[in-house]
Amino acid sequence: MHSQLCKGSLGIFSKLLLISISFFSSQSVLADEGGVPFWMSGQYASMAAVPMATGWSLVAMPYVYSGNADKSKIFQRGTSLNAGVSTRESLVLMQLGYVAEEKILGGQPYIGLGWGPGSNTTSASVSITNPNTQFNRSNTSNGSTDIYPLASLTWNQGNNNFKTYMTGDIPLGTYNSTSLSSIGIGHAAMDAGGGYTYLNNTTGLEFSGVLGATYNWINSQTNYQNGIDSHLDWSVSQFVSQSWQVGIAGYGYYQLTADSGSGNRVGAFKSRIAAIGPQIGYLFNIGTKQAYINLRAYKEYWAQNRVEGYATIATISIPLGK
Repeated sequence: MHSQLCKGSLGIFSKLLLISISFFSSQSVLADEGGVPFWMSGQYASMAAVPMATGWSLVAMPYVYSGNADKSKIFQRGTSLNAGVSTRESLVLMQLGYVAEEKILGGQPYIGLGWGPGSNTTSASVSITNPNTQFNRSNTSNGSTDIYPLASLTWNQGNNNFKTYMTGDIPLGTYNSTSLSSIGIGHAAMDAGGGYTYLNNTTGLEFSGVLGATYNWINSQTNYQNGIDSHLDWSVSQFVSQSWQVGIAGYGYYQLTADSGSGNRVGAFKSRIAAIGPQIGYLFNIGTKQAYINLRAYKEYWAQNRVEGYATIATISIPLGK
């Protein structure tokens, strides 16, 4: 659910130049335009499928990411081809939601709407927009994310909690097809999946997993359509007291189908990434309602046709009452 754009040397200039000769006539596929998927990996972690208290709530999710790609990797961003790509991004996603008391199919319904301000700086050692070539190009975008509606159902059966959800992307955020950096992704998307949390109130053991897939509509500004993506967010933790938990969290992302579209100009391949890192959580009360803070840090690996780096994410869930 974010715009994490996918590093450079003169040694790859000839390769870029060769590709640029056929830049406006070839049709091929790349992995997620600019290496940017809809799904913000790591947004779910501990307690992912545990039902929330009824009434209104606000979830804030500060997110900081820094990554780069191997100098041999070429990324298409709008009408430009770029190599030696690195990116830094910071967002504060906020989701206002409501949990109804009336159950649907025995599950607790939730509806919410997400949005947030952010900043993205992306640079490329070599950037070609035919017929022009730029070295050490860099762009910064400040603005807001797209809008993310979310609906879910959760069920509790003792230590077992289950979740199904549907979310999507309404592309109203800050996006510029001629810039290396954007905060929105420039196209609509729909994502659906399910999750499970085991929470043993006696031993304090918790583990969670959320699995889903994304369908992307074509970006009408670039005529580029991302393929179908799959993703898994997971967590294992132990409550060391009634309030504190520690553990590890991770995520995996794998593109199921290649990209398409008449605006797609770079090699037929797909992208993937995985990450793992520590997490810490804290439960506390606001009045009679329970609030929750979780902080986690990820080191990425297994990158293919994506930038690879570090992410820090916090989830702050605050009940607002009826």
